[in-house]
Amino acid sequence: MPGGAPVPTEALRLSAQVDRPASPRMTPSPAAFTPLPREIGRRESEPREPGLRPPELDPPPLEPESLWGPVPQSSSAPLRQEQQLQHRAQKERLPLRDRLSGSGSGSGEGVVGGCQGLTPQRPTSERGPSIMSAWKRQGGSELMVHNVLKEVEAQALALATNRTGSEMLQELLGYSTLKPLCGVLAALRPSLRSVACHRCGVHVLQSALQQLPRLLGSCAEEEAEEEEEVPPLETLEELVLGLASEVCDDFLFYCGDTHGSFVVRTLLQVLGGTLLESERTRHRGSRSPEAQRTPARECKPNDFEVPESFLNCLQDLSSCFLKDIAVFITDKISSFCFQVALQILHRKVPQLCAHLCNAVIDYLSNRNSSADGSPLLLFLRDQTSSRLLEQVLLVLEPPRLQSLFEDHFQGQLQTMAAHPIANFPLQRLLDAVTTPELLSPIFEELSPALEAVLAQGHPGVVIALVGACRRVGTHQAQVLQLLLEAFHCAEPSSRQVACVPLFATLMAYEVYYGLVEEEGAVPADHQVEMGTARALGEVTVLGSLLLQHLLHFSTPGLILRSLGALTGPQVLTLAQSPAGSHVLDAVLTSPSVTRKQRRRVLKTLKGQYVALACSRHGSRVLDAIWNGAALGARKEIAAELGERNQELIKDPFGHHVARNVALTTFLKRREAWEQQQGAVAKRRRVLNSILED
Repeated sequence: MPGGAPVPTEALRLSAQVDRPASPRMTPSPAAFTPLPREIGRRESEPREPGLRPPELDPPPLEPESLWGPVPQSSSAPLRQEQQLQHRAQKERLPLRDRLSGSGSGSGEGVVGGCQGLTPQRPTSERGPSIMSAWKRQGGSELMVHNVLKEVEAQALALATNRTGSEMLQELLGYSTLKPLCGVLAALRPSLRSVACHRCGVHVLQSALQQLPRLLGSCAEEEAEEEEEVPPLETLEELVLGLASEVCDDFLFYCGDTHGSFVVRTLLQVLGGTLLESERTRHRGSRSPEAQRTPARECKPNDFEVPESFLNCLQDLSSCFLKDIAVFITDKISSFCFQVALQILHRKVPQLCAHLCNAVIDYLSNRNSSADGSPLLLFLRDQTSSRLLEQVLLVLEPPRLQSLFEDHFQGQLQTMAAHPIANFPLQRLLDAVTTPELLSPIFEELSPALEAVLAQGHPGVVIALVGACRRVGTHQAQVLQLLLEAFHCAEPSSRQVACVPLFATLMAYEVYYGLVEEEGAVPADHQVEMGTARALGEVTVLGSLLLQHLLHFSTPGLILRSLGALTGPQVLTLAQSPAGSHVLDAVLTSPSVTRKQRRRVLKTLKGQYVALACSRHGSRVLDAIWNGAALGARKEIAAELGERNQELIKDPFGHHVARNVALTTFLKRREAWEQQQGAVAKRRRVLNSILED
C-alpha cells in the first residue's frame, strides 16, 4: 500500500482488529489479558507466535475413567454391601501384577481389559492425588515407585496404550529412579512404532525421555550407587541411542505422524541437552490438582550435560531432514520437527544449523519464480512454509540475514506487512535485527506505511519495528513521531499528552474520544477536561507491549508526561489491568526513567493503595512499588493501608500485602517497624552497590 495514501478514521478502530484471521494453523493464546512476562521478548498473549505445538497436533487429553468396571447386577437383587466389601478385600489381597492382568479368583479383566465383577471406585482423577500425597507423607515414594514399576514392567505395553494405565505410568516415571525407568523403556522399545503413534503411549514415551536431565547428572550417579548390584541389561544411554536409531531408520514416518512427531521433537531435545520452553510444559495426561503440580525433582533446567554420543546422534538425526527437505518444508506436521531441530542445533551445533537454513533457502529460491519478486515470497504467504521460514529467520547469523534481506525481501516489506500471513515472517525478521545496517533500510521502507499497517489490523508489525528500534538504539525519535501521527495525536501539540491511552487501547484520537471531524478540517485542540472525564479504555496486550518498548527508549519523556497526566482512577485502572500492570512495571524497572520521573507518575496513586492492594494484578504492582520505595514513602503507604487494616486482612489479595508491609507491626510497634525497614533498606543499598560493581 503506498505510504502517502490517507486512511479514513473509521479504519483506525485498531482495537477491534485481529492480527490474523482464524485458521487451523494458529497457536491458541492464553485467555485474554493473562499476566504478561516481565521481559518484553516473551509474548505469550500475542495473537499468534511461531509456536511448535498447535492445538490440532496435540495428543487428545486423557480423560479419567474408573479403574474398575461396573458392578454386575443379579437377576433378583443387587449385591449386598457386605458382599461387595468382601469381594474388594479379596481383590486387594492379590499381588499387584495379578490385579493388573486380571488373574485371580473372582477377577475380571483388570485395568487393560476392563474388570468386571468389582464395585465401582472413585475416578482416577480423585484417587491419584491421595496416593501421591500418601507417598510423600510416608517418605517412601521412591521405594514404592521402584517396586510398582518393577511389577508392571511386563505389562508396560498394555498399560502405555490404555488411558488410565498411561496416566499412572506418567505419574510413576516422574518419581522413578534409574533402573525402573530403563526397564520400562526396554519393555516399550520392541513396540516403539505402535507406542509412539498411539494417542496414550506417546505421553508415556515423552515422560520417560523427559526424566533424562535429572538421571544423567550427578543425581543419577548417587542413585546408581543405591541400586542393586545387578545392573540393567542396557544402560540409559544405550536405550536412548537405540530409540534414536530406530526413529532414524523410519524418520519420515515418525515425523509425519500426528503423535509420533512429538516423540521425535522430545528426542531431539534430549539428544541436544536442551529442553525448549515451549516443549517443557507438562502434557495433559493427568487432570488432578496434585498431578498439575510438578514434583521438585522433575524441574529441569533449560540445558543439561549429555554424553558426546548424544550430540553425534543428534547430528545424524538432523541430517535426515536433508533427504526429504521438500516434505519438511510443506507438510504441516513434519515441519514442526524441523523447527525444533533448528532451535536445538542453533544452540549446540551452529554449523549444522546454518547448513540446514541454507538448504531451505536454496530450495525455496529455486522454485517457480514469482511475478512480483523472489519465489521465496510465495512460500511466505503459505501457512505451513511460513512457519518454518519464521524459525529460519530467528536462527540465521546477522551476515546471512543481511544478504537474505537484500536478495529476497527488500522492496517487498509493505506488501508483506499487508498480507494476513506474510506479516508474521516480517515480524520475525524484525525480531532478528541486531545491527543498524539492517534496521535502517527496513525502517525507511516501512515507516511511510505505518498508519496503513495499523489500519489493516496488523499492529504486531509496528510493535516489532518499535522493539527493533529499542534493541538497536536507533530511529527512536522518528518512530515515536510516526506513532503520534498514526494515532492522530501529533498535531496540535496539545494532543500529545493523550498518547498513552491511545497507545494502550490501540485507538486513534477521534475514535477513543468519540469525535466526528470532517475531512480536511483543522484538528481541534485537546481538552484536559475531556481527558480526565473519560475512564481509561480497555488496555490491550499489544498496546501494553508498545508502551513497554517506548518506556525503555533512551528518552521516554513524552510517555512519562502522558502517564503523569492521568487521574488517580485512570492509573488505578491501568494497574489493575492484567496487561496494563506491566506498563507500570516498565516505569519501575526502565533504566531510562529517573527517580524523580518515577515519583511524578506514581504520586497519582496516593489514596488508591487499598484498592490497589485488593486487586489481583494491582497488588503485584503495589509490591513492586514497595520494594523500590524509600523509608519516607513506605511510611505514607503503610499509614494509608493501616486505616483499613481489617478490610485488607479479609481480602484474598490484600492480606498478602499487609503481611509484606508488616502492617500489624507498623500499627502496634512503630519504632520496631522503622528499625526493621531501615535495616532492609541498608541491605538493599549494599546489594545494589555490589551489583553495580
